[in-house]
Amino acid sequence: MPPTSTVDRPSNVSEALARGRLGIPSVIFFVLSAAAPLTVVAGVVTTGYGVIGVTGIPLAFLLIAAVLALFSVGYVAMSRRVENAGAFYAYVSRGLGRPAGVGAAWVALIAYNALQVGLYGTIGVAAEPVLDRLFGGHPHWAVVALVAWALVGLLGLLRVDLNGMVLAALLVAEIVVVVVFDLGQLGNPANGEVSFASFSPDNLFVTGVGAVLVLAVLGFVGFESAVVFSEESKDPKRTVPLATYLSVAIIAGLYALSSWTMTVAVGQDQIVAEAGEQSVGLIFNLAAAHLGDTAVTIGQVLFLTSVLAAMISFHNTTARYTFALGRERVLPAVFGQTSARTGAPRAASVAQSVLGLLVILLYAVNGWDPVVQLFFWVGTTGGFGVLLLIATTSVAVIAYFARSGGGENLWRRAIAPGLATIALFVIIWLAVSNFANLLGVAPDSTLRWALPAAYPVAALLGIGWALLLRSNRPDTYARIGLGAASAAAAVKPEAPAAAEVTR
Repeated sequence: MPPTSTVDRPSNVSEALARGRLGIPSVIFFVLSAAAPLTVVAGVVTTGYGVIGVTGIPLAFLLIAAVLALFSVGYVAMSRRVENAGAFYAYVSRGLGRPAGVGAAWVALIAYNALQVGLYGTIGVAAEPVLDRLFGGHPHWAVVALVAWALVGLLGLLRVDLNGMVLAALLVAEIVVVVVFDLGQLGNPANGEVSFASFSPDNLFVTGVGAVLVLAVLGFVGFESAVVFSEESKDPKRTVPLATYLSVAIIAGLYALSSWTMTVAVGQDQIVAEAGEQSVGLIFNLAAAHLGDTAVTIGQVLFLTSVLAAMISFHNTTARYTFALGRERVLPAVFGQTSARTGAPRAASVAQSVLGLLVILLYAVNGWDPVVQLFFWVGTTGGFGVLLLIATTSVAVIAYFARSGGGENLWRRAIAPGLATIALFVIIWLAVSNFANLLGVAPDSTLRWALPAAYPVAALLGIGWALLLRSNRPDTYARIGLGAASAAAAVKPEAPAAAEVTR
Protein backbone atom coordinates (compact mmCIF):
# COMPACT_ATOMS: atom_id res chain seq x y z
CA MET A 1 0.00 0.00 0.00
CA PRO A 2 1.63 3.29 -1.07
CA PRO A 3 2.22 5.90 1.60
CA THR A 4 -0.19 8.82 1.76
CA SER A 5 1.42 12.11 0.89
CA THR A 6 0.22 15.40 2.30
CA VAL A 7 3.11 17.61 1.22
CA ASP A 8 1.39 19.44 -1.60
CA ARG A 9 -2.15 19.00 -0.46
CA PRO A 10 -3.77 21.86 1.48
CA SER A 11 -5.67 20.92 4.61
CA ASN A 12 -8.98 22.30 5.78
CA VAL A 13 -8.99 20.62 9.15
CA SER A 14 -8.60 23.96 10.92
CA GLU A 15 -11.69 25.34 9.17
CA ALA A 16 -14.05 22.41 9.73
CA LEU A 17 -16.20 21.53 12.70
CA ALA A 18 -16.08 17.90 13.84
CA ARG A 19 -18.73 15.98 11.93
CA GLY A 20 -20.90 13.17 13.21
CA ARG A 21 -20.53 13.80 16.93
CA LEU A 22 -24.09 14.81 17.82
CA GLY A 23 -27.21 12.67 17.60
CA ILE A 24 -30.80 13.81 18.09
CA PRO A 25 -30.70 13.59 21.94
CA SER A 26 -27.50 15.66 22.17
CA VAL A 27 -28.88 18.41 19.93
CA ILE A 28 -32.11 18.49 21.95
CA PHE A 29 -30.05 18.84 25.14
CA PHE A 30 -28.27 21.87 23.67
CA VAL A 31 -31.58 23.40 22.62
CA LEU A 32 -33.46 22.79 25.86
CA SER A 33 -30.50 23.90 27.97
CA ALA A 34 -30.58 27.25 26.20
CA ALA A 35 -34.29 27.44 27.02
CA ALA A 36 -33.34 26.88 30.72
CA PRO A 37 -36.64 25.36 31.92
CA LEU A 38 -36.25 25.90 35.66
CA THR A 39 -34.91 29.43 35.16
CA VAL A 40 -37.92 30.29 32.99
CA VAL A 41 -40.44 28.71 35.36
CA ALA A 42 -38.95 30.35 38.45
CA GLY A 43 -38.12 33.71 36.85
CA VAL A 44 -39.96 34.48 33.62
CA VAL A 45 -43.32 33.02 34.67
CA THR A 46 -43.37 34.74 38.06
CA THR A 47 -42.34 38.02 36.38
CA GLY A 48 -45.24 37.70 33.97
CA TYR A 49 -47.69 37.14 36.80
CA GLY A 50 -46.28 39.56 39.34
CA VAL A 51 -45.06 42.47 37.22
CA ILE A 52 -47.36 42.47 34.19
CA GLY A 53 -50.40 41.12 36.02
CA VAL A 54 -51.75 38.92 33.23
CA THR A 55 -52.98 35.47 34.30
CA GLY A 56 -53.26 33.90 30.83
CA ILE A 57 -49.59 32.95 30.64
CA PRO A 58 -50.20 29.18 30.11
CA LEU A 59 -52.25 30.02 27.01
CA ALA A 60 -49.55 32.47 25.87
CA PHE A 61 -46.97 29.67 25.84
CA LEU A 62 -49.25 27.47 23.73
CA LEU A 63 -49.98 30.33 21.34
CA ILE A 64 -46.29 31.15 20.83
CA ALA A 65 -45.55 27.44 20.38
CA ALA A 66 -48.09 27.33 17.55
CA VAL A 67 -46.43 30.33 15.85
CA LEU A 68 -42.95 28.84 16.20
CA ALA A 69 -44.18 25.47 14.92
CA LEU A 70 -45.45 27.24 11.80
CA PHE A 71 -42.10 28.99 11.44
CA SER A 72 -40.30 25.68 11.85
CA VAL A 73 -42.08 24.14 8.84
CA GLY A 74 -40.16 26.33 6.37
CA TYR A 75 -37.11 26.57 8.62
CA VAL A 76 -36.44 22.84 8.71
CA ALA A 77 -37.35 22.47 5.03
CA MET A 78 -34.58 24.94 4.23
CA SER A 79 -32.22 23.16 6.65
CA ARG A 80 -32.27 20.15 4.32
CA ARG A 81 -30.66 22.33 1.65
CA VAL A 82 -28.51 24.75 3.65
CA GLU A 83 -26.15 23.20 6.19
CA ASN A 84 -24.29 25.94 8.03
CA ALA A 85 -23.31 26.65 11.65
CA GLY A 86 -24.29 30.27 10.97
CA ALA A 87 -28.01 29.29 10.79
CA PHE A 88 -29.95 32.58 10.58
CA TYR A 89 -27.01 34.32 8.90
CA ALA A 90 -26.76 31.64 6.22
CA TYR A 91 -30.52 31.41 5.65
CA VAL A 92 -30.95 35.16 5.27
CA SER A 93 -27.91 35.27 2.94
CA ARG A 94 -29.40 32.60 0.70
CA GLY A 95 -32.92 33.99 0.83
CA LEU A 96 -32.57 37.77 0.88
CA GLY A 97 -29.03 38.24 -0.42
CA ARG A 98 -25.55 38.46 1.06
CA PRO A 99 -25.79 42.05 2.38
CA ALA A 100 -28.94 41.20 4.33
CA GLY A 101 -27.23 38.04 5.57
CA VAL A 102 -24.28 39.94 7.01
CA GLY A 103 -26.70 42.41 8.58
CA ALA A 104 -28.47 39.47 10.23
CA ALA A 105 -25.10 38.11 11.38
CA TRP A 106 -24.29 41.35 13.18
CA VAL A 107 -27.70 41.20 14.90
CA ALA A 108 -27.12 37.55 15.85
CA LEU A 109 -23.73 38.29 17.40
CA ILE A 110 -25.20 41.00 19.60
CA ALA A 111 -28.28 38.97 20.54
CA TYR A 112 -26.58 35.69 21.46
CA ASN A 113 -23.70 37.39 23.25
CA ALA A 114 -26.25 39.43 25.22
CA LEU A 115 -28.13 36.28 26.21
CA GLN A 116 -24.93 34.54 27.28
CA VAL A 117 -23.26 37.33 29.25
CA GLY A 118 -26.58 38.37 30.77
CA LEU A 119 -26.69 35.05 32.61
CA TYR A 120 -23.55 36.00 34.55
CA GLY A 121 -25.71 38.57 36.32
CA THR A 122 -28.02 35.97 37.87
CA ILE A 123 -25.59 33.15 38.67
CA GLY A 124 -24.72 34.77 42.02
CA VAL A 125 -28.38 34.96 43.03
CA ALA A 126 -28.93 31.36 41.94
CA ALA A 127 -25.91 30.21 43.97
CA GLU A 128 -26.71 32.22 47.10
CA PRO A 129 -29.16 29.84 48.83
CA VAL A 130 -27.05 26.81 47.90
CA LEU A 131 -23.86 28.30 49.29
CA ASP A 132 -25.68 29.55 52.39
CA ARG A 133 -26.90 26.02 53.13
CA LEU A 134 -23.50 24.44 52.50
CA PHE A 135 -21.16 27.03 54.04
CA GLY A 136 -23.34 29.44 55.98
CA GLY A 137 -22.46 32.33 53.70
CA HIS A 138 -21.75 33.29 50.12
CA PRO A 139 -19.13 35.31 48.26
CA HIS A 140 -19.69 38.40 46.11
CA TRP A 141 -21.73 37.68 42.96
CA ALA A 142 -18.74 38.44 40.74
CA VAL A 143 -16.67 35.67 42.39
CA VAL A 144 -19.39 33.13 41.59
CA ALA A 145 -19.70 34.53 38.09
CA LEU A 146 -15.96 34.17 37.51
CA VAL A 147 -16.01 30.53 38.61
CA ALA A 148 -18.88 29.86 36.20
CA TRP A 149 -17.06 31.83 33.49
CA ALA A 150 -13.94 29.66 33.85
CA LEU A 151 -15.96 26.43 33.66
CA VAL A 152 -17.93 27.58 30.60
CA GLY A 153 -14.77 28.78 28.87
CA LEU A 154 -13.02 25.45 29.49
CA LEU A 155 -15.94 23.39 28.20
CA GLY A 156 -16.13 25.61 25.12
CA LEU A 157 -12.66 24.41 24.10
CA LEU A 158 -13.50 20.72 24.49
CA ARG A 159 -15.31 18.31 22.17
CA VAL A 160 -18.90 19.34 21.48
CA ASP A 161 -20.21 15.90 22.44
CA LEU A 162 -18.61 16.27 25.90
CA ASN A 163 -20.53 19.52 26.31
CA GLY A 164 -23.63 17.59 25.27
CA MET A 165 -23.03 14.97 27.98
CA VAL A 166 -22.71 17.67 30.66
CA LEU A 167 -25.90 19.35 29.47
CA ALA A 168 -27.73 16.02 29.37
CA ALA A 169 -26.99 15.30 33.02
CA LEU A 170 -27.97 18.80 34.14
CA LEU A 171 -31.08 19.02 31.98
CA VAL A 172 -32.63 15.65 32.83
CA ALA A 173 -32.37 16.36 36.56
CA GLU A 174 -33.76 19.87 36.04
CA ILE A 175 -36.82 18.71 34.10
CA VAL A 176 -37.54 15.95 36.63
CA VAL A 177 -37.56 18.48 39.47
CA VAL A 178 -39.81 20.89 37.53
CA VAL A 179 -42.31 18.07 36.93
CA VAL A 180 -42.15 16.97 40.59
CA PHE A 181 -42.80 20.58 41.68
CA ASP A 182 -45.73 20.72 39.24
CA LEU A 183 -47.24 17.53 40.65
CA GLY A 184 -46.85 18.90 44.17
CA GLN A 185 -48.69 22.06 43.16
CA LEU A 186 -51.41 20.18 41.29
CA GLY A 187 -51.95 17.86 44.25
CA ASN A 188 -52.54 20.80 46.60
CA PRO A 189 -55.01 23.11 44.85
CA ALA A 190 -56.04 26.32 46.56
CA ASN A 191 -59.50 26.00 48.14
CA GLY A 192 -59.52 22.36 47.02
CA GLU A 193 -60.45 23.30 43.44
CA VAL A 194 -58.47 22.75 40.22
CA SER A 195 -59.18 25.71 37.94
CA PHE A 196 -58.42 25.95 34.19
CA ALA A 197 -59.20 29.66 34.01
CA SER A 198 -55.62 30.57 33.03
CA PHE A 199 -56.22 28.87 29.66
CA SER A 200 -59.15 31.17 28.92
CA PRO A 201 -58.54 33.77 26.15
CA ASP A 202 -60.32 36.32 28.36
CA ASN A 203 -57.37 36.15 30.78
CA LEU A 204 -54.75 36.63 28.05
CA PHE A 205 -56.12 39.24 25.65
CA VAL A 206 -56.13 42.09 28.14
CA THR A 207 -53.92 45.10 28.79
CA GLY A 208 -50.33 43.84 28.88
CA VAL A 209 -50.85 40.99 26.40
CA GLY A 210 -47.95 42.29 24.27
CA ALA A 211 -45.47 42.10 27.12
CA VAL A 212 -46.66 38.62 28.07
CA LEU A 213 -46.30 37.31 24.51
CA VAL A 214 -42.75 38.65 24.35
CA LEU A 215 -41.92 37.00 27.68
CA ALA A 216 -43.33 33.76 26.27
CA VAL A 217 -41.06 34.11 23.22
CA LEU A 218 -38.09 34.58 25.56
CA GLY A 219 -38.95 31.24 27.13
CA PHE A 220 -38.47 29.54 23.75
CA VAL A 221 -35.20 31.25 22.78
CA GLY A 222 -32.77 28.49 21.88
CA PHE A 223 -35.26 26.26 20.03
CA GLU A 224 -33.81 27.55 16.75
CA SER A 225 -30.26 26.52 17.59
CA ALA A 226 -30.64 22.93 16.33
CA VAL A 227 -29.55 24.24 12.93
CA VAL A 228 -26.40 25.77 14.46
CA PHE A 229 -25.18 22.23 15.22
CA SER A 230 -26.14 20.80 11.82
CA GLU A 231 -22.54 20.48 10.65
CA GLU A 232 -21.69 18.41 13.74
CA SER A 233 -24.80 16.21 13.60
CA LYS A 234 -24.66 12.57 12.57
CA ASP A 235 -27.59 12.90 10.18
CA PRO A 236 -28.50 16.61 9.89
CA LYS A 237 -31.38 16.06 7.45
CA ARG A 238 -33.10 13.94 10.10
CA THR A 239 -31.62 15.37 13.29
CA VAL A 240 -32.43 19.05 12.76
CA PRO A 241 -36.16 18.67 11.96
CA LEU A 242 -36.80 16.20 14.77
CA ALA A 243 -34.79 18.20 17.32
CA THR A 244 -36.55 21.43 16.35
CA TYR A 245 -40.10 20.08 16.51
CA LEU A 246 -39.51 18.03 19.65
CA SER A 247 -37.91 21.01 21.40
CA VAL A 248 -40.87 23.29 20.65
CA ALA A 249 -43.31 20.62 21.85
CA ILE A 250 -41.36 19.83 25.05
CA ILE A 251 -40.83 23.48 25.94
CA ALA A 252 -44.49 24.36 25.31
CA GLY A 253 -45.81 21.45 27.33
CA LEU A 254 -43.46 22.01 30.25
CA TYR A 255 -44.01 25.77 30.49
CA ALA A 256 -47.78 25.62 30.03
CA LEU A 257 -48.03 22.90 32.67
CA SER A 258 -45.78 24.68 35.17
CA SER A 259 -47.37 28.11 34.79
CA TRP A 260 -50.86 26.54 35.11
CA THR A 261 -50.12 24.42 38.20
CA MET A 262 -48.73 27.53 39.86
CA THR A 263 -52.15 29.19 39.54
CA VAL A 264 -53.80 26.00 40.81
CA ALA A 265 -51.68 25.96 43.98
CA VAL A 266 -51.91 29.68 44.72
CA GLY A 267 -55.34 30.42 43.32
CA GLN A 268 -56.33 32.21 40.12
CA ASP A 269 -57.33 35.32 42.06
CA GLN A 270 -54.17 35.38 44.19
CA ILE A 271 -51.39 34.51 41.73
CA VAL A 272 -50.65 38.10 40.70
CA ALA A 273 -50.29 39.33 44.28
CA GLU A 274 -48.26 36.32 45.47
CA ALA A 275 -45.93 36.34 42.47
CA GLY A 276 -45.40 40.08 42.87
CA GLU A 277 -44.48 39.63 46.53
CA GLN A 278 -42.40 36.45 46.37
CA SER A 279 -40.94 36.72 42.83
CA VAL A 280 -38.42 33.92 42.08
CA GLY A 281 -38.96 32.46 45.54
CA LEU A 282 -42.61 31.57 44.81
CA ILE A 283 -41.97 28.16 43.24
CA PHE A 284 -39.52 27.19 45.99
CA ASN A 285 -41.88 28.36 48.75
CA LEU A 286 -44.65 26.27 47.21
CA ALA A 287 -42.29 23.28 47.08
CA ALA A 288 -41.39 23.77 50.74
CA ALA A 289 -45.05 23.74 51.71
CA HIS A 290 -45.99 20.71 49.60
CA LEU A 291 -42.82 18.61 49.32
CA GLY A 292 -40.52 19.55 52.21
CA ASP A 293 -37.12 21.18 52.65
CA THR A 294 -35.20 18.46 50.84
CA ALA A 295 -37.12 19.10 47.63
CA VAL A 296 -36.43 22.82 48.01
CA THR A 297 -32.71 22.22 48.41
CA ILE A 298 -32.62 20.00 45.32
CA GLY A 299 -34.60 22.60 43.40
CA GLN A 300 -32.26 25.41 44.41
CA VAL A 301 -29.22 23.38 43.35
CA LEU A 302 -30.81 22.66 39.98
CA PHE A 303 -31.82 26.31 39.56
CA LEU A 304 -28.11 27.05 39.81
CA THR A 305 -27.20 24.34 37.32
CA SER A 306 -30.03 25.52 35.02
CA VAL A 307 -28.35 28.90 34.69
CA LEU A 308 -24.99 27.21 34.18
CA ALA A 309 -26.38 24.90 31.49
CA ALA A 310 -27.88 27.85 29.62
CA MET A 311 -24.50 29.58 29.74
CA ILE A 312 -22.80 26.54 28.21
CA SER A 313 -25.41 26.24 25.47
CA PHE A 314 -25.38 29.93 24.50
CA HIS A 315 -21.58 29.98 24.61
CA ASN A 316 -21.45 27.13 22.09
CA THR A 317 -24.07 28.75 19.87
CA THR A 318 -22.33 32.14 19.90
CA ALA A 319 -18.94 30.60 19.20
CA ARG A 320 -20.32 28.78 16.16
CA TYR A 321 -21.85 31.94 14.74
CA THR A 322 -18.50 33.68 15.11
CA PHE A 323 -16.74 30.67 13.60
CA ALA A 324 -19.07 30.67 10.59
CA LEU A 325 -18.30 34.34 9.92
CA GLY A 326 -14.57 33.82 10.35
CA ARG A 327 -14.53 30.81 8.04
CA GLU A 328 -16.13 32.90 5.30
CA ARG A 329 -13.77 35.83 6.09
CA VAL A 330 -16.59 38.18 7.00
CA LEU A 331 -14.76 38.37 10.33
CA PRO A 332 -10.97 37.90 10.60
CA ALA A 333 -9.87 34.44 9.47
CA VAL A 334 -8.58 33.51 12.94
CA PHE A 335 -12.17 33.12 14.13
CA GLY A 336 -12.73 30.48 11.46
CA GLN A 337 -10.19 28.08 12.93
CA THR A 338 -11.00 24.95 14.91
CA SER A 339 -8.87 22.78 17.14
CA ALA A 340 -7.45 19.81 15.24
CA ARG A 341 -7.78 17.73 18.42
CA THR A 342 -11.28 18.61 19.63
CA GLY A 343 -12.92 20.16 16.56
CA ALA A 344 -14.09 23.09 18.71
CA PRO A 345 -14.04 26.63 17.28
CA ARG A 346 -11.22 27.66 19.59
CA ALA A 347 -10.62 31.30 18.64
CA ALA A 348 -14.34 32.07 18.53
CA SER A 349 -14.82 30.38 21.89
CA VAL A 350 -11.96 32.33 23.47
CA ALA A 351 -13.33 35.59 22.06
CA GLN A 352 -16.71 34.94 23.66
CA SER A 353 -15.00 34.13 26.96
CA VAL A 354 -12.99 37.37 26.83
CA LEU A 355 -16.19 39.33 26.32
CA GLY A 356 -17.81 37.59 29.27
CA LEU A 357 -14.84 38.38 31.50
CA LEU A 358 -14.89 42.06 30.52
CA VAL A 359 -18.61 42.33 31.27
CA ILE A 360 -18.27 40.70 34.69
CA LEU A 361 -15.39 42.98 35.64
CA LEU A 362 -17.15 46.08 34.29
CA TYR A 363 -20.27 45.48 36.36
CA ALA A 364 -18.32 44.48 39.47
CA VAL A 365 -15.98 47.50 39.40
CA ASN A 366 -18.82 49.97 38.81
CA GLY A 367 -21.13 48.36 41.36
CA TRP A 368 -23.98 47.99 38.85
CA ASP A 369 -26.93 45.78 39.73
CA PRO A 370 -26.13 42.38 38.16
CA VAL A 371 -29.71 41.09 38.25
CA VAL A 372 -31.64 44.09 36.92
CA GLN A 373 -29.02 45.81 34.78
CA LEU A 374 -27.23 42.73 33.44
CA PHE A 375 -29.47 39.67 33.59
CA PHE A 376 -32.83 41.37 33.03
CA TRP A 377 -32.00 44.34 30.77
CA VAL A 378 -29.28 42.69 28.69
CA GLY A 379 -30.93 39.27 28.58
CA THR A 380 -34.34 40.64 27.57
CA THR A 381 -32.71 42.70 24.84
CA GLY A 382 -30.91 39.60 23.59
CA GLY A 383 -34.19 37.71 23.40
CA PHE A 384 -35.75 40.55 21.41
CA GLY A 385 -32.86 40.32 18.95
CA VAL A 386 -33.53 36.62 18.42
CA LEU A 387 -37.20 37.45 17.77
CA LEU A 388 -36.09 39.88 15.04
CA LEU A 389 -33.88 37.18 13.54
CA ILE A 390 -36.67 34.60 13.52
CA ALA A 391 -39.01 37.00 11.72
CA THR A 392 -36.37 37.98 9.16
CA THR A 393 -35.48 34.34 8.56
CA SER A 394 -39.14 33.53 8.00
CA VAL A 395 -39.20 36.10 5.18
CA ALA A 396 -35.92 34.68 3.82
CA VAL A 397 -37.39 31.16 3.70
CA ILE A 398 -40.28 32.38 1.57
CA ALA A 399 -37.91 34.25 -0.77
CA TYR A 400 -35.55 31.27 -1.04
CA PHE A 401 -38.25 28.83 -2.08
CA ALA A 402 -39.91 31.39 -4.35
CA ARG A 403 -36.70 31.40 -6.42
CA SER A 404 -35.64 27.78 -6.16
CA GLY A 405 -38.87 25.86 -5.58
CA GLY A 406 -36.70 23.22 -3.94
CA GLY A 407 -39.21 20.42 -4.50
CA GLU A 408 -41.22 21.44 -1.42
CA ASN A 409 -45.01 21.62 -1.42
CA LEU A 410 -46.92 24.91 -1.13
CA TRP A 411 -47.54 24.47 2.60
CA ARG A 412 -43.84 24.19 3.45
CA ARG A 413 -42.48 26.81 1.10
CA ALA A 414 -45.12 29.54 1.39
CA ILE A 415 -48.28 29.06 3.46
CA ALA A 416 -46.79 28.05 6.83
CA PRO A 417 -43.85 30.54 6.61
CA GLY A 418 -46.26 33.25 5.47
CA LEU A 419 -48.62 32.76 8.42
CA ALA A 420 -45.65 32.65 10.79
CA THR A 421 -44.22 35.85 9.33
CA ILE A 422 -47.46 37.77 9.87
CA ALA A 423 -47.74 36.55 13.46
CA LEU A 424 -44.07 37.26 14.22
CA PHE A 425 -44.23 40.84 12.99
CA VAL A 426 -47.36 41.45 15.06
CA ILE A 427 -45.43 40.20 18.11
CA ILE A 428 -42.49 42.48 17.22
CA TRP A 429 -44.83 45.45 17.02
CA LEU A 430 -46.26 44.55 20.43
CA ALA A 431 -42.74 44.09 21.80
CA VAL A 432 -41.60 47.54 20.70
CA SER A 433 -44.80 49.08 22.05
CA ASN A 434 -44.29 47.39 25.42
CA PHE A 435 -40.50 47.58 25.71
CA ALA A 436 -40.61 49.90 28.72
CA ASN A 437 -42.86 47.39 30.50
CA LEU A 438 -40.50 44.57 29.59
CA LEU A 439 -37.54 46.39 31.11
CA GLY A 440 -39.49 47.73 34.06
CA VAL A 441 -38.47 51.33 33.31
CA ALA A 442 -40.42 54.56 32.88
CA PRO A 443 -42.05 55.14 29.47
CA ASP A 444 -39.75 58.11 28.86
CA SER A 445 -36.55 56.21 29.75
CA THR A 446 -33.77 56.31 27.16
CA LEU A 447 -33.38 52.55 27.52
CA ARG A 448 -36.91 52.10 26.18
CA TRP A 449 -35.72 52.95 22.66
CA ALA A 450 -31.91 52.77 22.86
CA LEU A 451 -31.67 49.03 23.53
CA PRO A 452 -33.99 47.85 20.72
CA ALA A 453 -32.49 50.50 18.39
CA ALA A 454 -29.11 48.78 18.67
CA TYR A 455 -30.33 46.06 16.29
CA PRO A 456 -31.30 48.13 13.23
CA VAL A 457 -28.06 50.07 13.65
CA ALA A 458 -26.08 46.81 13.75
CA ALA A 459 -27.99 45.47 10.74
CA LEU A 460 -27.23 48.62 8.71
CA LEU A 461 -23.54 48.41 9.65
CA GLY A 462 -23.48 44.77 8.59
CA ILE A 463 -25.11 45.59 5.26
CA GLY A 464 -22.58 48.37 4.72
CA TRP A 465 -19.70 45.99 5.48
CA ALA A 466 -21.05 43.47 2.98
CA LEU A 467 -21.26 46.12 0.28
CA LEU A 468 -17.65 47.11 0.99
CA LEU A 469 -16.65 43.46 0.64
CA ARG A 470 -18.47 43.26 -2.68
CA SER A 471 -16.50 46.24 -3.98
CA ASN A 472 -13.08 45.57 -2.45
CA ARG A 473 -12.94 41.81 -1.79
CA PRO A 474 -15.27 40.09 -4.26
CA ASP A 475 -13.72 36.68 -3.53
CA THR A 476 -14.71 37.02 0.13
CA TYR A 477 -18.14 38.34 -0.80
CA ALA A 478 -18.76 35.32 -3.00
CA ARG A 479 -18.15 32.95 -0.06
CA ILE A 480 -20.83 34.50 2.15
CA GLY A 481 -23.41 31.91 3.17
CA LEU A 482 -21.58 28.91 1.69
CA GLY A 483 -20.78 27.28 5.05
CA ALA A 484 -18.31 24.39 4.89
CA ALA A 485 -18.08 24.83 1.10
CA SER A 486 -16.43 28.22 1.65
CA ALA A 487 -13.28 26.51 2.91
CA ALA A 488 -13.13 24.41 -0.24
CA ALA A 489 -13.55 27.57 -2.30
CA ALA A 490 -10.53 29.07 -0.58
CA VAL A 491 -8.39 26.00 -1.27
CA LYS A 492 -9.27 25.97 -4.96
CA PRO A 493 -9.42 29.64 -5.97
CA GLU A 494 -9.76 28.70 -9.61
CA ALA A 495 -13.17 27.13 -8.93
CA PRO A 496 -16.28 29.30 -8.74
CA ALA A 497 -16.85 30.44 -5.18
CA ALA A 498 -20.60 29.90 -5.35
CA ALA A 499 -23.05 28.12 -7.54
CA GLU A 500 -25.69 30.77 -7.18
CA VAL A 501 -25.77 34.20 -8.79
CA THR A 502 -23.94 36.83 -6.77
CA ARG A 503 -26.38 39.23 -5.25
